[in-house]
Amino acid sequence: MVLMSCLSVQTLAQTTKKPDDVRCKCICPPYRNISGQIYKNNVSQKDCDCLHMVEPMPVPGPDVEAYCLLCECKYEERSTTIIKFIIIFYLAVVGALLLYMAFLMLVDPLVRKRQPYAQPLLNEEENEEARVMAAAADATARANTVLERVEGAQQRWKQQVQEQRKTVFDRHKMLS
Repeated sequence: MVLMSCLSVQTLAQTTKKPDDVRCKCICPPYRNISGQIYKNNVSQKDCDCLHMVEPMPVPGPDVEAYCLLCECKYEERSTTIIKFIIIFYLAVVGALLLYMAFLMLVDPLVRKRQPYAQPLLNEEENEEARVMAAAADATARANTVLERVEGAQQRWKQQVQEQRKTVFDRHKMLS
C-alpha cells in the first residue's frame, strides 16, 4: 500500500517538474580583487556551467577562463512533491499516534476496575498472604491484553511499595 503510493507520487513528480525543482548552483571563490560569490539560477543541465551562469562576468575577457576554472557548478534536482508527501505522511503518523494515546487515556478509567477502599487488617501477615493469593487468582483469570499487563505491573509495584513501607516502619519501631 505504502509502496504503491510512493511509486505513484514519484511518477507524478517525474512527469510534472516545477521550476523550483531544478537549479544550477555555481560557487565561485575569491579571485584577485573580486570577492567570492554564489550564483543560483533555473537553467537546463547542459547550460549549467560558469559561462552561462555568471552574469555579469566580474573579470575582463582574457581572465574569464581562469575565473571559470575556479568556479564549481552543480546541477541540482529535487522533487518538492515527494518532500511534501513525506512531511504529510510523517505528520499523519504522529497525529494518529497522538489520537491513539488520547483514546487510551480516555478509555483507561472506564476499563480499569474500581477498587473499594482498602481497610487495614490487624494481622498483616495474613493480609499479605491473602493479597498474594488474590493477585495470583486474578492473574490467571485475566486475559493477556496490554492494559491488563500494565495494570498487573502497577499492582506488583504497589505491593513492593507496601512491603518497603512495612520494613521501614518495623525498623523504625525497633530503633526507637
